[in-house]
Amino acid sequence: MRRHWLIGGLSLLCLAGIWGGFAWHQHRLAATATQPQATRTTQHDQATTNRAAAKPTTTTWHHLKHPLKLPILMYHSLSTGNQLRVPPAQFAREMAYLKRHHYRTLSAAEAVRALTTNSVPARHVVWITLDDAYRDNLTAGLPILQRDHLHATINVITGFTHKSNHLTLAQMTKMATTNRVDFASHTVQHLDLDELSTSQQRRELSASKTWLDTHLHQQTQVLCYPAGRANATTRRLARQAGYKVALTTNEGVAQLSQGRYNLARLRVTPGMSTATFATLLAVTNS
Repeated sequence: MRRHWLIGGLSLLCLAGIWGGFAWHQHRLAATATQPQATRTTQHDQATTNRAAAKPTTTTWHHLKHPLKLPILMYHSLSTGNQLRVPPAQFAREMAYLKRHHYRTLSAAEAVRALTTNSVPARHVVWITLDDAYRDNLTAGLPILQRDHLHATINVITGFTHKSNHLTLAQMTKMATTNRVDFASHTVQHLDLDELSTSQQRRELSASKTWLDTHLHQQTQVLCYPAGRANATTRRLARQAGYKVALTTNEGVAQLSQGRYNLARLRVTPGMSTATFATLLAVTNS
């Protein structure tokens, strides 16, 4: 008799377990069915956004029929005090002009590609360069570039990174992560290259490139001559050191016919009106 009771009790427990599992499953189905549509939509939209963000963006480059004319803007310090210094407010107006008129601001690598392949990624292109790597390029310049989604190349005097008014390696490394600036060589000590011996010139060109390549993990393609000073030996050594192009202070729009290692630039001066600034960029490429 006791055995019959025991068997009966176990049967009831099994039935209760089965019924409890069924009821819990039904409850979960109902909860899923009644989940707010906004929540499910948000989850779907987020997944779609993540997938879209993972897709690489591509830019179509167009080959030109005629030789490229590339405006290369030349800045130094973004401050006041002399004819090499452009006030931050003026720089901001000029960058706003570029954004408003849909200019594609090239990186150093893009500028090299444009010049050497005679092709462009947009109808209007310009290359912004800042010489000497002053610290105000970070404090005053970078926020403006970030605001307007523009890009600039900073020409670094690698032997000056310990000076208080110049960018440190840590600051350059941080700036590079923004994808709004990149860095080119302005030699080691900013000496007049055309007054140096061949071995001295070679050291200035090679050591600065090595420093940039090693510390910023890049392949430096661009050399900017200090004060624009260079001679035939300088240009030969620049090519041998591995630079693809070199910049001067010669006034004008850059064209490959000037020579890869003798490219002209357009100096932006303090007090320049926006109308005058616009005339610097007045070139047509086709």
